[in-house]
Amino acid sequence: MESSFSSSSRSPFKGDILKGQVAVLTGGGSGIGYGIAEELGKHGASISIMGRRKHVVDSAVSILTSLGIPAIGIVGDVRKKDDVVKVLDATIEHFGKLDILVNAAAGNFLVPAEDLSPNGFRTVIDIDAVGTFTVCHEALKYLKKGGPGRDPSKGGLIINISATLHYTATWYQIHVSAAKAAVDSITRSLALEWGTDYDIRVNGIAPGPIGDTAGASKLAPEEIESSIPSDPLFKLGEKWDIAMAALYLACDAGKYINGTTLVLDGGLWLSNPRPMPKEAVKQLSRTVEKRSRETPVGLPNSKL
Repeated sequence: MESSFSSSSRSPFKGDILKGQVAVLTGGGSGIGYGIAEELGKHGASISIMGRRKHVVDSAVSILTSLGIPAIGIVGDVRKKDDVVKVLDATIEHFGKLDILVNAAAGNFLVPAEDLSPNGFRTVIDIDAVGTFTVCHEALKYLKKGGPGRDPSKGGLIINISATLHYTATWYQIHVSAAKAAVDSITRSLALEWGTDYDIRVNGIAPGPIGDTAGASKLAPEEIESSIPSDPLFKLGEKWDIAMAALYLACDAGKYINGTTLVLDGGLWLSNPRPMPKEAVKQLSRTVEKRSRETPVGLPNSKL
């Protein structure tokens, strides 16, 4: 695996804006989660990554440490409270505190609603929505003002990775649309309650299609991606775009933002055509399912 970004000089932020801070990222071993982890680290933060696949987590930590970023990785599933507690406890033991929590763990696949089983629907809800709440809930005691190692007058920051799918309606994404709608609601509710009680800011980022991610390979295969027009409404974004938004929310420039979900999709959600015929989705779904059964756990062909 290679570093997501060739040069930190692309960043408009000073390299030490997060000096001394500690960040936990669920789903931080690959894709958008890793992209955020790397940029937070390049700007001074120590990084703790949680993910389900050991080889992915280990590889991400190896890259981060090679860049001079203090980093640890713990295998865990956000659907399991004990795993969440284990990751948070390990982070506090290693770094002494927690300042930033990024909930980037997610599940997704294309499927017509009529072909989606209740179990498949529940799985995505459990990862995206219930998992996000579980991690936030268990992290509260560390993020609130006066938590271990924290300034007694200032709380931490939570960033929930959402999507734009539910802002109108999105073809073949009923499960994820429901889950991300819940994530947006969680963001607003926690911003109200925990912002008031504990001085914790809670915000979200809703990415559009981001190139070179597992999500892009699942939801926009090459045959679809090659047909996407290059105008702003349909241009693929970069992990860097999302990472810069996270940095903005995490630094002093974003200190007055709370309860907001930033949309980063080039305006794509304003126009929502059918991406491909239903039968093509059914065929793609069968192909992806067959491939996942034949391939060992992990995404050996994906790049961070």
